[in-house]
Amino acid sequence: MQEGADYREPPPLDPDGDEPAAGPGDAAPEVRSMAVGTALHAQRLDKALVAMAPEFSRSHLQHLLELGHVQLDGVTATVASRRVRAGQQLRLELVPTDESRAFRPQAMALDILFEDEHVLVLNKPAGLVVHPAPGNWSGTLLNGLLAHHAAAAALPRAGIVHRLDKDTSGVMMVGKTLPAVTALVRDIAARDVHRRYLALAHGAPAQAHFSVEAPIGRDPAVRVRMAVVAGGRPARTDVERLAVQDGISALSCTLHTGRTHQIRVHLAWKGHPLVADALYGGKPALGMVRQALHATELKLAHPASRAPLAFACLPPADFRAAWQQVCPPGTRTAAQGVH
Repeated sequence: MQEGADYREPPPLDPDGDEPAAGPGDAAPEVRSMAVGTALHAQRLDKALVAMAPEFSRSHLQHLLELGHVQLDGVTATVASRRVRAGQQLRLELVPTDESRAFRPQAMALDILFEDEHVLVLNKPAGLVVHPAPGNWSGTLLNGLLAHHAAAAALPRAGIVHRLDKDTSGVMMVGKTLPAVTALVRDIAARDVHRRYLALAHGAPAQAHFSVEAPIGRDPAVRVRMAVVAGGRPARTDVERLAVQDGISALSCTLHTGRTHQIRVHLAWKGHPLVADALYGGKPALGMVRQALHATELKLAHPASRAPLAFACLPPADFRAAWQQVCPPGTRTAAQGVH
């Protein structure tokens, strides 16, 4: 989930990052050649490619065109609307799709808080994408999990049952077997997993304790955003105001549901966008240049033994320094959040 986003929802598009180039381990692409027949004479080039490789989408074949993987009579062709002529020799290199190259092991350092044969709990750093998506096809947590243990390759999403946003730090859990994944997903759906977040938001909520219960769905105007919309999926966030300093509030947020961007959307909808959350109107402050959100606490039943597990995760240095400007060390409110 993006801070608790539903594991079944696709991640929103992330405009940051570059798509990976083919590595040394990539197999040679399949090459197909044919002479343009009379039935395709004067047709668009991309339509001729669909006839040559009907199992691929037209958009993917157009992408191959743009990348220079198509030749007409031995000359690279890149314009999809170009008209072909009967008798021309058409050559197509079917390089793997970006998606097919995404799900491969990539060794990375994981900050593991707990691990056994059933479940893994880790501290995700800010800046790490959890699951491959357009703009981030490599270097994700999923790639790291595939390298960490072989069984991940046989699990849906390598065992990832919830996600944190790229720029959200903190504790998250991963199943290591199919029964464990199934149990964790059921516990999340039953709201038996406790997840608490620390947030720094603009403004001062009038109430010290309040709940935001408002449906969340895709923003109809901006594809990469979510929004409170009629007909969205039910969502509830409980919020506690711990301190306010110079127009910025330190908040503790507990999820009852896990929709994409839930905390970010709910707080922005209430007029309190997260500090440095540009997508939802939050301006940088207190030295924070990424959204001021940290998953600090996770409580769950072990997916196999059902023994209670509890984890607390200290925020990274940037968040901790910002937090302590609102909740100075030694105060009661500081003790509730950053120790």
